[in-house]
Amino acid sequence: MITNNLLIKLKERNNENVAKAKDVLLSMKGKIEVLRDLQVEVNIRHGESSYDILLITKFSCLEDLESYLVHPIHVEVSKYIAGVLESGAAVCYES
Repeated sequence: MITNNLLIKLKERNNENVAKAKDVLLSMKGKIEVLRDLQVEVNIRHGESSYDILLITKFSCLEDLESYLVHPIHVEVSKYIAGVLESGAAVCYES
């Protein structure tokens, strides 16, 4: 199992923007066949160095992750996130 975690810090860090970004990320659920699981968590502890959202995605293998990255639905979601993103960090691991 491949798990990819993405931390997202928004440019405009208000509740409305966080909720919109969460909804956009969740819109992929059930629409990308190689995506085994998708979870979106919102940070409840805010600080200058904290991130706003954690996206957790799971795949059967690394090849499925690569397919997900170029899937048209993911590409559209990525465009939205890129427009509201201040910074991000990722950790991908196999378990």
